[in-house]
Amino acid sequence: MSVRKIGEQRYRGQIGRYFEEFEIGDIYEHRPGRTLTDTDNIQFSLMTMNNHPMHCDAAFAEKSEFGKLLINSGLSLAVVLGMTVPDVSGKAVANLGWNDIKLTAPVFAGDTIYAESEVLDKRESKSRPNQGIITVKTLGKKADGTIFMSFERNVLIQKREGSTDDAANY
Repeated sequence: MSVRKIGEQRYRGQIGRYFEEFEIGDIYEHRPGRTLTDTDNIQFSLMTMNNHPMHCDAAFAEKSEFGKLLINSGLSLAVVLGMTVPDVSGKAVANLGWNDIKLTAPVFAGDTIYAESEVLDKRESKSRPNQGIITVKTLGKKADGTIFMSFERNVLIQKREGSTDDAANY
């Protein structure tokens, strides 16, 4: 989160970046990380109606190749995506799409995960002069450096000039 000076000795936290602040090749290391728990996994799985036994039946999972419950990949995707918001999409008008989502390693309860995003592309919007589109590639990494997930995302971002943000009153 960045801050903006709003008075002599007063600052206000801001989320996100304006379109002009993104540069192709920039990499954002998203912090803090998140340690996932069995409770997170069970609650997310139940909330999303995913009752696959690898997420909720320890006796079943014990007999699998992993020997224990797997974190629901929807949960790990949601957490990684959420980690990117303060750096990537806090000033988004809209997410335009996710591409090439890959799950490359298992995630287990007790794993601490982090994320990083690289700006791959940036262009002006043809139909919205006060906005632009960025493309980022995000990696989900375990604390030991194992990459367990990757995806690309296109985001419509507000430009600073003509912004509908009213940061002074937010």
